[in-house]
Amino acid sequence: MSGKRFALPARIMGKNLKGKTAFIVAILVIFVYGIFGIPHGVSGTALKDALLQRIHLGLDLKGGVHLVYKVHVEEAINTTSDRDVQRIQQDLATAGVTGVTVHKQDPVAHPDTITVSGFSPDKGSDVRGVLTGNAYSQYDVSTNSDGSIGMKMKPSAIRDLETETLQHSVETVTDRVNTLGVSEANVAPYGLGENELLVELPGISDPAKVEDAIKSTSKLAIYPVVSGPYPDEQSAMTALNNVLPPDEWLAHGEATPNAPDQVFVLQRASVVEGTDFRDAQPSTDQNGRPNMHFTLTTDAGERFYKYTSAHSKDSSDPGSMAIVLGNRVKEVASILSGIRDQGEISGSFSQSEVKGLSLMLRTGALPATLSVIETRTVGASLGEQSIHQGVTAAIAGMLAVMIFMLIYYRGAGINADLALFLNLVILLGFMGFVGGTLTLPGIAGVILTIGMGVDSNVLIFERIREELRAGKTAGSAVQQGFAHAWITIVDTHVTTIVSAGILFLFGTGPVKGFALTLTFGLLANLFTAVFVSRVIFDALLARKQRDAALSI
Repeated sequence: MSGKRFALPARIMGKNLKGKTAFIVAILVIFVYGIFGIPHGVSGTALKDALLQRIHLGLDLKGGVHLVYKVHVEEAINTTSDRDVQRIQQDLATAGVTGVTVHKQDPVAHPDTITVSGFSPDKGSDVRGVLTGNAYSQYDVSTNSDGSIGMKMKPSAIRDLETETLQHSVETVTDRVNTLGVSEANVAPYGLGENELLVELPGISDPAKVEDAIKSTSKLAIYPVVSGPYPDEQSAMTALNNVLPPDEWLAHGEATPNAPDQVFVLQRASVVEGTDFRDAQPSTDQNGRPNMHFTLTTDAGERFYKYTSAHSKDSSDPGSMAIVLGNRVKEVASILSGIRDQGEISGSFSQSEVKGLSLMLRTGALPATLSVIETRTVGASLGEQSIHQGVTAAIAGMLAVMIFMLIYYRGAGINADLALFLNLVILLGFMGFVGGTLTLPGIAGVILTIGMGVDSNVLIFERIREELRAGKTAGSAVQQGFAHAWITIVDTHVTTIVSAGILFLFGTGPVKGFALTLTFGLLANLFTAVFVSRVIFDALLARKQRDAALSI
């Protein structure tokens, strides 16, 4: 028994081949659909249009605008600590501790540090009890040499806030670009700088329009007015005895439309700001001036009502509010009565400013200001040239490889060429299904995938040749060749996919395009080199005589 060999009956093998062949054809049809979808015709133009609707071209191929922004995350830290100053004052008053001063001694250099002073020694434990509670767990609390208590934001809390601010900025800018009808935009953290934002807008013929929309990132906030207006900063500081309290700041602007530049003293902590707005729509006031109708979130509405009620003209402490956009006062309004979650903002706004401002608030206000640090425009002509050269290189490389395989491996070379063709179809079809963006480095990834596919076939074919030299039959040589080459092929592909994954995680847009096409191509190559090639060999062997030679 041990010296006998058994083989599957021909009809069973034939059924297996038919099933595998049908599976390969089905895969081919599915991914061809992924490339073209349902084209409106079979002409070259119709197929090209269908292809470009499924697979988008990146900035370097289509032309467009490349922008890098700096996200001033320190503003988000300042805003958070300003709000915490107000919360601490309220919580201490609720706990029965009065006469306490809560402030930030140096908001510019140390926006993450709060000082609590002015309490009597017998109230020290009550104060620490409030400050060390869960509500302020993001702060380290310590006692200063003068008896005051210092609160410093923990490094982990700062990192979390910076990450949240950057991610919020990505989402907001993406929403604004999409609202303007810009498709295929790439908005992501820029890995080459700290707290930087990359914005790539392919196919933009009027980049100024999109840049204006992104530049409307100035932070909108409403601040209590302490005093002013003054003609200049020197006059404001004279009124303050040349000492600016740490919880106040100077802002330039105008109290009424078309007024000259003036200076106001404002409280550092805003009443409400951009992130508190739920909706905003452009409108006009009773005098026909452009204004904006806004709706606040529930929490912000309660906070706004509490402040405006306490400082309305009929209250014991009447006051006014400054509407500040981009750190500049646009209007100073008297508080007539309590305002809850809806109101109107008017001032020295143009119609375009009101539209931009309402768009900014509808799509989500930024938690911090952005400033441009790099602007680059890629012309469409350069993109067309890149496409032509890249596609030419890919076609030339693929033809050269296919011809080499036909010459060197003869009949088996047809097997390899069919596998390479199916590999390319699967790769492009996959990108079509996921709406992938093809970049110039992505084309390089396609070319590298072709090389990896050839490498896999060479490993298999050379192993089959070795088995034939050892005197094995064609069927046995094919079986042993695939069995022994399989482990090596998987090993090389897995290590390359891991490298591509690292590039995708830490690279910028074009590098991610390279990593994406390379990964999809390698996965397709595992299927074509091992499964498809084996089915083709089995189909050829099934048609040959038992001892017929194999063309390889």
